[in-house]
Amino acid sequence: MQTRKIPLRRCTGCGEMKPKKELIRVVHNKEGETSLDRTGRKAGRGAYLCPSMECFRRARKSRGLERAFSCRIPEEVYNGLEEELASDE
Repeated sequence: MQTRKIPLRRCTGCGEMKPKKELIRVVHNKEGETSLDRTGRKAGRGAYLCPSMECFRRARKSRGLERAFSCRIPEEVYNGLEEELASDE
């Protein structure tokens, strides 16, 4: 009997390894757009966050998303992500 491995990803806010299904994917596509990807299937490079404002604020302060995507993320994008995340809590 084989056991399936649960894919783990690191939160860019707190740095903890958690099951992929428990995290929210932030995706940065070829057009330079950054958005939340709740399905985990949007095209583009992904980074992961715990579904909490605390982890989002840590990632924003430490520039974790910018390091993950190797580009500067405009402040209005951060504000949009924060509003979207806050509406789900």
